Amino acid sequence: MTYREVTLPVSEEQADLLSDALMELGALSVSVEDRFGDTAQEQALYGEPGMPPPKGAWAQSLLRVLFADEAQADAALAALLAEDILPDLQEVQQSTVEDQDWVRLTQSQFQPVSIADALWIVPSWHEPPEVAAPIIRLDPGLAFGTGTHPTTRLCLEWLARQTPSQLSVLDYGCGSGILAIAAAKFGAGPVVGVDIDPDAVLATEANAAANDVSVQTGLPDKVADAQFDIVVANILSAPLKLLAPAIAAHVKPGGWLVLSGILDRQAEELIDAYAPYCALQIDKTLDGWVCLAGRAHP
Repeated sequence: MTYREVTLPVSEEQADLLSDALMELGALSVSVEDRFGDTAQEQALYGEPGMPPPKGAWAQSLLRVLFADEAQADAALAALLAEDILPDLQEVQQSTVEDQDWVRLTQSQFQPVSIADALWIVPSWHEPPEVAAPIIRLDPGLAFGTGTHPTTRLCLEWLARQTPSQLSVLDYGCGSGILAIAAAKFGAGPVVGVDIDPDAVLATEANAAANDVSVQTGLPDKVADAQFDIVVANILSAPLKLLAPAIAAHVKPGGWLVLSGILDRQAEELIDAYAPYCALQIDKTLDGWVCLAGRAHP
């Protein structure tokens, strides 16, 4: 079975209008991409954790539209031209897409990941390797986090080096729960994961249960005035800076604070923001991202 794919370069303002129109004209799916993706001109659209991106399209976007066949694609384009929604077909392209096992194709992108030879992250569709290191079974989901992103790896590597056995750990902005689960696998306890996104809380609960570890979960108010030996927060620079007093308040005097989700150029700004509470330093860098770590003031 084959499908017909149509690609249309559009402006940010046109993206929503054309997407809706194409779905009404029988498109099976419409995706909006950065027209300059995978080039030096690529632009990221980042929203705050638990919030949607600041906008739904790029200044120069690309619509990738799937139709059942060429006849449906041609009819939809003709209708757009007739209604003056589409000015011309000059940059519109069509191609044939072969049907595939899309689930298997997606799964093939996620392979087992080794973290400093001390931990393995293994999707459920892979057989776990025969190693002595702890294994976390984790699939990509609503609260995405599989250990492959540099910020997650940096935090996992820090936990692997510290091996926080018998220490209390708070994963602030837990997402998929991977950091909380890793801490529990390394013998930490109690371990708590909090997030402002209820879907992330549910994902952490499910992933912890699937890995047979104990992680308490909830929204940030769950921890109230509680303090921990280690607090890990892998979110983004802006919320980390804004939440500095709240996050730092959860670290016991002399305890560890670990922050990631920070670009190289943002490191000094975050170190200064947390200086009243913790003596942060750059722990490691990876692909332009930084992990900061340090002990809270006594």
